Amino acid sequence: MSLLQADVASTFTADGAEAFTVDASLEVDSGETLVVLGPSGSGKTLLLETIAGFHDHEGVVTRDGDPLHDRPPEQRGFGFVFQDYALFPHMTVRENVEYGARYHEGTPDAAALLTDLGVGDLLDRYPPTLSGGERQRVALARSLAVEPDVMLLDEPLAALDVPTRQSLRDDLADILADVTALYVTHNRTTARAIADRIAVMRDGRVVQRGSPEEIFERPESPTVANFTGSNVVDLSAAPSLAALLNGDGSLDSHVAVRPEAVRLNGGSGDLEATVERVVREDATSRVTLAFDGVTVEAFADEPPDEGATVGVSFPRDRLHVC
Repeated sequence: MSLLQADVASTFTADGAEAFTVDASLEVDSGETLVVLGPSGSGKTLLLETIAGFHDHEGVVTRDGDPLHDRPPEQRGFGFVFQDYALFPHMTVRENVEYGARYHEGTPDAAALLTDLGVGDLLDRYPPTLSGGERQRVALARSLAVEPDVMLLDEPLAALDVPTRQSLRDDLADILADVTALYVTHNRTTARAIADRIAVMRDGRVVQRGSPEEIFERPESPTVANFTGSNVVDLSAAPSLAALLNGDGSLDSHVAVRPEAVRLNGGSGDLEATVERVVREDATSRVTLAFDGVTVEAFADEPPDEGATVGVSFPRDRLHVC
């Protein structure tokens, strides 16, 4: 049996806005990190908050088969990490981390938790004096201090600068390695780094579930393929690419291929393409290629010049019809 099971439906209406419905089912196994991945406005946070008990809903939430949906948030056994940290500015770091102890006996020592997270020297500081990364580590410590059965994390890295995000993402991967966690994000790099499984969410519903490899390499729809960063090509507009599939895809379907799978081969390849654009990205370059009136992107450490004609190869096992 999964440790956490949720089957919830709720409709939300903000002032002057059209009603938005979240209707989704999730299962998280013991020790597993399930990442809910989706664009802004897809309902990820509303789903997480509903599971946490912050919103009324239809359906059930259980932990090891024990119903939780009629309990208040503090009695569900969850630790919640907010995107905006939600630390109490008038309390010290120690007081923030110890806040949950009023509901739980025998909680871990705040100083030890903070030291494990690399911020043990901040005990007597106040949140407004901390950097974003420090605040997020304190927020993590506060959630871990109640020894939760399940961690719920709402875009905890979204507000951080890139170096801090990368550092904390590595630490999160270690922290969540043996923890049951439900983590929502729009960042596909974070999803690939920490997820055991991924649920892709759009318009309030889960549209695909699977391992990171399944989600990124074998998307079930052009929508999922686009959002996860694949090239998506309409085969009816790209006869050269359709011919490579040897009848494995109809012309009214699409094919997805990851940019990192596309190979530039100088003067030879499966087909010829024109280099439309070259954009430097850290240690590599993103190259936009045009053929048959469509475009795809590839990565190249030594990119060709814009306007050049190059050979392009597509590994057959990386072409996925969707």
